[in-house]
Amino acid sequence: MKKENFIIIGFVIMSFNSLYQYSWNALEPLLKEGFSVSIVEISLGFSLFTIFSSGFQPLGGNFADKFGPKKVALISSVLSALGFLGTSFSSSIYEFFIFWSLGSIGEGILYGISSNLAVKWFKKRMAFATGLISLGFGLGSAFADPFILMSKSFRVVTLIIGLTELIILPILSLFIEYPTMQSGKSPKEAILSKTFWLIYLSFVTATVPLLVISSSLSIIGKVLSFQELSILISIFPVLSGSGRPIFGQIADKLGVIKTTVIVDGIIVLGSVSLFFNQIIPAVVVIGLAGGAVITLYFNVSGIVFGTRYSTVNNGILYTGKAVAGFLGSVMFNYLFLLNPALAYLFVLLSSTVGAVTLYFIFHHTQPAESSSQFRRGL
Repeated sequence: MKKENFIIIGFVIMSFNSLYQYSWNALEPLLKEGFSVSIVEISLGFSLFTIFSSGFQPLGGNFADKFGPKKVALISSVLSALGFLGTSFSSSIYEFFIFWSLGSIGEGILYGISSNLAVKWFKKRMAFATGLISLGFGLGSAFADPFILMSKSFRVVTLIIGLTELIILPILSLFIEYPTMQSGKSPKEAILSKTFWLIYLSFVTATVPLLVISSSLSIIGKVLSFQELSILISIFPVLSGSGRPIFGQIADKLGVIKTTVIVDGIIVLGSVSLFFNQIIPAVVVIGLAGGAVITLYFNVSGIVFGTRYSTVNNGILYTGKAVAGFLGSVMFNYLFLLNPALAYLFVLLSSTVGAVTLYFIFHHTQPAESSSQFRRGL
């Protein structure tokens, strides 16, 4: 199979993956009403998604790197479909939490395998290829969200999504392959380096604004009209997805690490807009830059630690999304109930820490463990 076909496969899988995150704003009101719970209770569903999606990605990545991605992707495809099918038939919020968590495991492992198709197959244009695959992690929800917003019940839409995934994803997983003759640091070598954990800190804090918008746009957007909010919910996935190949193209020319620092700075500007209650510009800026930043950090990891174990190394890095998910959903909502200004300040401080930390790593230190990779990335 031509390696370009892996971009198409990864893109389609990512399109379904996006429904767990970027369709949450459309599903959340339906779930809240359907289960008759508070907004804080239902927001736990988003936190569980980030925890299980990111928490199981290293495990799935480890098996994919060692034994090949095909069987791992097949099992994960069934789990991802089960998340939506189980949600459709859940009689209580606790059943929903169980099925949503199982589906999130499948989604997370598929996310790691799909994005690493680009990292492993396209070393010369890694950032752009990753961006093209990850473009699906926005456009999928952009297609589905208008139908979800028009729905009166979560049960119908989740049933349709689940059945569609159960048919398409297992078939695509049978065509997934990784190249041979890869080199890079093992997970043990990576996590024992100080550089990894500084990158981890930067990743966590830089992604908080994106996860705030992903999980709580229906809350912070109440100051807008219903029409404005519906439009923002629909275009936010498009913004997030389209920013990935755009900044990926820039990163391949300017340097992955340098571009990631710049994108982190753009997210800070979006957080400033949010702090001053400029919801629309904040969503646009954070959507474009925030969507790109996750895939860029995968590329940073691939440059610094190599591609042989990139699925598991990036999976470990991706667990930071669980931390950011808790901070961006439960913590943000709690602070928002106390004082919206306090919640927005929290977002601004988080994004600033992310940008400053990454800038400090690559401009004020000389890490011995991968100096050549750092110079190439810069």
